[in-house]
Amino acid sequence: MSTFKFKVEGKPYQVDVLLAEGNILELDVNGKKYSVELEEAVAPAPVAKPAAAPVASAAPVAAAPAPAAPAATGGTATTVKSPLPGSIVKIIATEGTAVKEGDVLLVMESMKMENNIAAEQAGTIRKVHVVQGQAVMQDDPLVDIG
Repeated sequence: MSTFKFKVEGKPYQVDVLLAEGNILELDVNGKKYSVELEEAVAPAPVAKPAAAPVASAAPVAAAPAPAAPAATGGTATTVKSPLPGSIVKIIATEGTAVKEGDVLLVMESMKMENNIAAEQAGTIRKVHVVQGQAVMQDDPLVDIG
C-alpha cells in the first residue's frame, strides 16, 4: 500500500492506495474509501505520467550517496527525472558506468508496479541522485548522464 500526503487549496489530504488493477484504483482519502476509474490503465512504461496532481510522499527520504569522482567527459549532463511518484527498488547503473540509450538505470515501484527507468541518451553516469528505498516525487532528479 502506498501513502501520499498533499494539500489542495491549503487543506491537507492523506491518500492510501489500497488496490491498483488496470485502470481501477481503490483509495482511502482521509478515512473515506473511493473507487476511482482512470481514463487509461496504469502502465509500467517509464514514460507514464499520473493523472493526479503531484503529491508528497509520507515515507522518509534517505540521504543521497556520496558522489564518486566525476567522469572526465566534456559537455553538459542530461538529468533523467522520475516520471511518476514512487520508491527506488534497485539501482543498476553506478557512477562512471558507460550506458547506451535505452539501458535500464534503475527500477522504481509506483502503485505496486515496478517500472524500469532507462537512459535517455548514451553516455557515462556522472551522478546517481537516489539510494535504494528512497521515495521520489514526479520530476525528481534520478541520474545525470554526460
